[in-house]
Amino acid sequence: MGQRSAANPIHNEPSYKPNFEIPGGAVEADESPWATAIRELAEELGWDRSLGRLLVVDYVRPQDSRPEGVVFVFDGGVLDESDLVGMAFADGEILSAGFHTLEEARAKVKPLLADRLGAALRAAEQGVTVLCEQGRRIA
Repeated sequence: MGQRSAANPIHNEPSYKPNFEIPGGAVEADESPWATAIRELAEELGWDRSLGRLLVVDYVRPQDSRPEGVVFVFDGGVLDESDLVGMAFADGEILSAGFHTLEEARAKVKPLLADRLGAALRAAEQGVTVLCEQGRRIA
């Protein structure tokens, strides 16, 4: 669900863990991944926006007591600093949000997410949807 300002995706700083993330979360019962993305944007950033096209489908193996999963990354469009002004961090889950280059993001996010962000940026530039495993593009 990451957004971008030219080539800089938006990242949020969670209050409950040390690494930055992109907006997102787990699907709830009877909820599609795209409905989840819209709900999470509203909950985390106070946004009511439609989603862009699907950029990444990433298969993630089980790890750290978490089950295997499939992660979707949607194009949030091209944003600028004025879009950050309207963000509302209502529930205290998010401390801040901002734009970072991919290299800056690599220092703030987990390696798996950094790889996924790189794949998403390339997919956006190429106008394609990519398949990944553990953040690394396979197709």
